[in-house]
Amino acid sequence: MNKNTLFVLSQYLIPQHSLSRLVGWFASTKIGFIKNTFISKFAAKYDVNMDEAKIDDLEEFACFNDFFTRELKDGARPIADAKLVSPADGAVSQLGKIELGRCFQAKGRDFSVVELLGGDKDRAQPFLNGEFATIYLSPKDYHRVHMPCAGTLIETVYVPGDLFSVNPTTAEGVDGLFARNERMVCMFETEHGPMAMVLVGAMIVAGIETVWSGQVCPLPKQAQAQDYSQGSIKLEKGEEMGRFKLGSTVILCFPEDALKFLEEVQAGSPLQMGQAIA
Repeated sequence: MNKNTLFVLSQYLIPQHSLSRLVGWFASTKIGFIKNTFISKFAAKYDVNMDEAKIDDLEEFACFNDFFTRELKDGARPIADAKLVSPADGAVSQLGKIELGRCFQAKGRDFSVVELLGGDKDRAQPFLNGEFATIYLSPKDYHRVHMPCAGTLIETVYVPGDLFSVNPTTAEGVDGLFARNERMVCMFETEHGPMAMVLVGAMIVAGIETVWSGQVCPLPKQAQAQDYSQGSIKLEKGEEMGRFKLGSTVILCFPEDALKFLEEVQAGSPLQMGQAIA
């Protein structure tokens, strides 16, 4: 049994939620020696680029979460003139056609778009033969999530679930990974038609936030939907819509023929927020 298999198997045994909430306490504490040690070791281990951050002194952050969701200097992420831009820094995990209602995950594994979006067939219907992109945010990346195009919020759905790691090793080893982890589904109406934007939780992710409601995960372990169909929340392309307290994955879904991904954007391609992708 190789180390990758052992890593995946170990995640079935670990108390995922308890461990993540414990890490969440450390990430939110303002006790000086704890947060400063946590931040400095993390920044060194992952070679975090602080030159582009508005605050570049690691000890000025009130807690690790503030460091992790740090704001960038003005102009650090220009927004491309394109139909669709990357919502986050990271790398393309997979992207392409949604085949018969399923999105490709890795090495023969896929997941249901119906399950991804909370199990409602009507909600998923526009995307069953559409396009998707899965973007993985690594620990060193900028972890605020922005709008890939302008949109009006229609609905959000919190979906409880597991907290497997979402790194490439786990994606290759766990069936239906992104449709079984805790996640926040955000449904928008855009100039390209409906868009599903899914913020996926993961191992040691202490929470998911949106700009309109603050922290939304973790919540009690039952699905919760919120109707925003009155259309009062409108966000422009490139505007911040949420953030991860520790890293994870963003999945975008669009209807059939709504857009075409650029040829140079492939699985494994590095991305910066605001970069043209379609």
